[in-house]
Amino acid sequence: GFLCLRSAHAIPFLVGVLTLGVVHHTLTVKGGHLASHNALTESKSWGKVWAIFFIELCSAFTAEQATYNHVKIHHGYTNIIGLGDSSTWKLTVPIITPLVALDLLRNVEWKAALRTLCCMFVGLYCHYWLLLHISGFQSPWSALLCMLLTRSLLAHPYIHVNIFQHIGLPMFAADQKPKRIHLMSLGVLNLPRNALLDWSFGHSLISCHVEHHLFPSLSDNMCLKIKPIVSQYLKQKKLPYNEDTYTSRLWLFLQRYEELMVHAPPITELVGI
Repeated sequence: GFLCLRSAHAIPFLVGVLTLGVVHHTLTVKGGHLASHNALTESKSWGKVWAIFFIELCSAFTAEQATYNHVKIHHGYTNIIGLGDSSTWKLTVPIITPLVALDLLRNVEWKAALRTLCCMFVGLYCHYWLLLHISGFQSPWSALLCMLLTRSLLAHPYIHVNIFQHIGLPMFAADQKPKRIHLMSLGVLNLPRNALLDWSFGHSLISCHVEHHLFPSLSDNMCLKIKPIVSQYLKQKKLPYNEDTYTSRLWLFLQRYEELMVHAPPITELVGI
């Protein structure tokens, strides 16, 4: 990807942008997501190392807050109004993400905050350095613009995939939530397999989201393997096993936009400020 960006021709350059964008989201979304669940290794120590690498070094965010917001809140209170519902998802804006992380560092120990700052700086600087010295960018501003472009490439599908897999499904008050298996079968939806999104986001976020919510510590491949078993079990127990297409979810979203999004939080809260 970095070598393709050296080209003065449009097609190789665009291939470089696409390659770096997909690789970046594979590391930050897929890697960071699995690392936050400690699904990459059986060792908790190595799990912590991977979380720091994928979330702080690659994503320029704080591992502690990412894990808390996703694992403890979203998974702990899936489709519970005001806690784990879709309104708590943050829009991934690369230029704002590090600033949000800096604000969240007030809530962590000073040693963890210092580590996060160092990792964020190293990750961002390495990306910048590679664009200048390997890709041959002459201007610092052009390198920074390319950084923003590659880091933003799949940010739009990311927020929409997450909205489509929860929004429009049953919601519950915190004091009236059903049993866990009912909550996960009612409030989570699987999307069809998609080569690009499967690779960059992972099966657990796309086609095996129900399985992931039921067994969050399983790896991507394990979620894919147990998919037929989970589907069969839920159907035998007369529980819903939600599956739908991107087109159908988008149409539902547009038809019921006012109902679903009229109470959406302000943009500052949406991006985490």
